[in-house]
Amino acid sequence: MLSRRTLLAAGAAGLAMPAIRPAGAQTATPVRFALDWALQGNHGMFSLPDDRGVFRREGINLRMDRGFGSGDTTVKVASGAYDVGYTDVSTMVKFNAENPDKRLVCFYQVLDRTAAALITLKKSGIASPKGVAGKRLGAPEGEGSRMLFPAFSRVAGIDASGIRWTSMAANLRDTMLAQGQVDAVTGFLFTTYFNLVGLGTAESDIVAWPYAENGLDIYGSALVARADWLDKNPQVAAGFVRASVEGLKMLIAEPDAGMASLKKREPLFDEALEKRRWGMTYERSILTPNVKAGGTGVLDNARAETLIRVNAEAYGVSNPPKVGDMFTDRFLPPAADRKIG
Repeated sequence: MLSRRTLLAAGAAGLAMPAIRPAGAQTATPVRFALDWALQGNHGMFSLPDDRGVFRREGINLRMDRGFGSGDTTVKVASGAYDVGYTDVSTMVKFNAENPDKRLVCFYQVLDRTAAALITLKKSGIASPKGVAGKRLGAPEGEGSRMLFPAFSRVAGIDASGIRWTSMAANLRDTMLAQGQVDAVTGFLFTTYFNLVGLGTAESDIVAWPYAENGLDIYGSALVARADWLDKNPQVAAGFVRASVEGLKMLIAEPDAGMASLKKREPLFDEALEKRRWGMTYERSILTPNVKAGGTGVLDNARAETLIRVNAEAYGVSNPPKVGDMFTDRFLPPAADRKIG
């Protein structure tokens, strides 16, 4: 686990650590918050507490906007267009190495396991990850799960030398798989799985191997902000985490209310499908053995180091950030308050 001593010793570039006190309800701070994608079931952990005044109680006037991919969210938070983002932490490794003056920090690790997966249909004849050797594999060029595939192939024993990659826009990936234009794809499990269901694919025909459950156990999406913003707004950051943890507990206890909260923001939101997407996200990426033991947001140095190393290898980063420069548990509530499941 990341100790406070480790985090305080992160170097001159590390976060300043003023005392954190609950923000006053009478001094609401506007916070611009960017999600990773269009509204999905797991985003109810933010919309539901917002509707019920939890963020306001923490002194936060929240403005939550949809995202257009984790990479886009990372850039927008780093640019200052948004204060806080919900994004895949893997996108930060290359960015932080190339932009130390705009360094992002993960301050609440929501998905304890990445949702990246290798996904196919039974008609492809692929019965195990190794079976993708020599096949047509599809994903957007530069997309995270595709960039991490070489690392996954090594731990899964896949001969990747004969794989033929097809690049496409993210919104076409699942359609191309359903139509048989590619044999398999890489992507977020709970995104591609339910997109295939929405396209009329029988669930019994979908076959998937999540990276984290097949040898590449790294972190997924998290709350992130610029280091200098966290430095200047420690009370707001701590309040944001408290509200999000409370929202996660609300969503676990009242998933229907969470879906209704999102429906208010997006009339085309499919509550039934998104409730199922949320269930998969919770079971596969949030309620892990690590979280059961240490509470939501628990951090571990070794797993953080693995994430940085495999992403540095994937993107050719020669000067990867240090764990203490990219992750902090400073703003988390006590472990007892983060127990879920």
